[in-house]
Amino acid sequence: MASLLDNITRPSAAILQLSVLFGVTFVLLKVLQFYWERKKLIKALEAFPGPPKHWLYGHNRLLKSENFLHQVVSWGEEYPHAFPRWFGPILPSIIIHHPEYAKTILGRAGADCAFALRASGKGLLILEGSKWFQHRKMITPAFHYDVLKSYVTLMSESVKVMLDKWDKRITERRSVELFQDVSLMTLDSLMKCAFSFNSNCQTQRSVDSHYYIRAVFDLSYLLSDRIRNIPFKIAFYNFTHNGRAFQDACKLAHTHTDQVIKERKMLLSNEKELEKIQKKKHLDFLDILLCSKDENGVGLSDEDLRAEVDTFMFEGHDTTASGISWLFYCMSLHPEHQQRCREEIQGILGDRDTIEWEDLGKMTYTTMCIKESLRLFPPVPGVSRELSKPVTFPDGRSLPAGLIFAIHRNRDVWEDPEVFDPLRFSPEKSAQRHSHAFLPFSAGSRNCIGQQFAMNELKVALALTLQRFELYPDPSKLPIMIPQIVLRSSNGIHLGKPP
Repeated sequence: MASLLDNITRPSAAILQLSVLFGVTFVLLKVLQFYWERKKLIKALEAFPGPPKHWLYGHNRLLKSENFLHQVVSWGEEYPHAFPRWFGPILPSIIIHHPEYAKTILGRAGADCAFALRASGKGLLILEGSKWFQHRKMITPAFHYDVLKSYVTLMSESVKVMLDKWDKRITERRSVELFQDVSLMTLDSLMKCAFSFNSNCQTQRSVDSHYYIRAVFDLSYLLSDRIRNIPFKIAFYNFTHNGRAFQDACKLAHTHTDQVIKERKMLLSNEKELEKIQKKKHLDFLDILLCSKDENGVGLSDEDLRAEVDTFMFEGHDTTASGISWLFYCMSLHPEHQQRCREEIQGILGDRDTIEWEDLGKMTYTTMCIKESLRLFPPVPGVSRELSKPVTFPDGRSLPAGLIFAIHRNRDVWEDPEVFDPLRFSPEKSAQRHSHAFLPFSAGSRNCIGQQFAMNELKVALALTLQRFELYPDPSKLPIMIPQIVLRSSNGIHLGKPP
C-alpha cells in the first residue's frame, strides 16, 4: 500500500517542483526584462536634463494642483525642448514644450493616446489602428458643416437660457460664478445636439433632476481624481470609494445612452418613422451615426454607438465649458478688446438677437480674441500620448517605445507671452508662426474631430453675451488655475458688477 502511494505522490511532487521552477524562471525573466528596459529608458533620458527628483516620490511633491502649470512653465524655461517628469521611483514621463518636438510626435502614426478615459468606452479617444481609422471615417460626416450649421440654433437657445438666469441673478448679488452655469449650458446644448433631448437642466434647481446629468457631472470630477497620481491608484482604484462611485456613474451614463439607442433603432425599423427622421430639420449626432456605414455597408455596433455618443458628450462638455468661462474672464480683464468684439458683433447682427451660420465666419476680431484666450487658458492644459514606436527628434535625441509624454504650452515662441494680444492671430502673423506652436485641439491625424463644433459654440456664447452684458472681473475673487481633466479654477471663475 505504501509503495502504491509513493508511486502516486512522486510524479505529483515532480510536477509541483517543475511548476515552481517554471514560475520562478518566468518571474526572473520578467524582472530581467524590466531591468533592461528600465536601463535603456534611463540611458535615453540622460539626454534630457530635468529638475532634481526625490528618490521615492519623484516630482509629485513639487507639483501641487495650485502650482502645477506655473512650475511646468518655469521648468520649461530652464530645460529647453523637453524634460523628464517622474511620478515615482520607477515611472517616468516626458514633458514636451517645443513646437518642433510636438510636430515630430503628433505627425507620426506611432503615437497613441495615453491615460485612456474608459468612462466613454472604446470610442475615438482611445481606439487604435484600423478600428480607429474606420470609426474616424464613419464619424467625420457628423461634423460636416451642413450638420454643424443646424446646431447653431440649438446652441443659441441654450445660451439664451443661461443669460436669462444671469439677468435675474446679477441684481441680487455683486458677482456671478461662471463655470457651473456655463457647464450646465454646454451640457444642455450637447444633449440637444447628440440626442435631440431637451433636458431643461439649466432651469432645474439641482443637477440631480436627471440621473444622466448627475452622472456626467460626477464623471467630470471622478475622472480627474482617477488620473491624479495614476501610477499609485491604477491597481487599486476600483476598490476605493471614488472608484466605486466612478463605476456607478459609468453604468448610469451607459444605461441612458443604451436606452436612447434602443428607442431610436425601434423608430428606424418603422419605414414611416424613418422618413420622419430623414426629414427632420436637425439631424442629431445619434441619427447620423445610426445611418453611417463602412465600405462594406456595415454600421456601428450598439457598443460602438454608445462609446462614440458618450465620447462626444464627455469630451465636448467640460472642455467647451472651460474654454467659454476663461474667454469671458479674459474679456472682463480687457475692456478695450471686449468693446471691439461687441462693435464687430453689433455690426454683423444689427437689431437681431439671433445668430445664423453665415454670421460666424464674419467674426474676424472675435475669433482672434477667442484664440488668444485659448492660448493663455487652454481648456486641455496638456495633450498626453504613449509612444508605440521609438522616435528620434531633429536634434538627434531619441526616446524609446512605451514612454508616456505630455505636450504643454510653449512660451518661447511668443513675444510677451503673458500679454493678451489678439493680433498674434492675424493672418499675417499666423502665417509666420510655427505650425505646432498653437495646439488647443492637438494636431496630426488624432486631432480633435469636434474642434469646429467647439469654436462655433465659443463664438455663439460670446456674441450673445456681449450683446446683453458688459463683463467685469471680481477683484475679490480672482481665479486660481488648477489642471484637472480640463483647466479649472479652485475657487471658481467670478464676474462682478462695474467698479
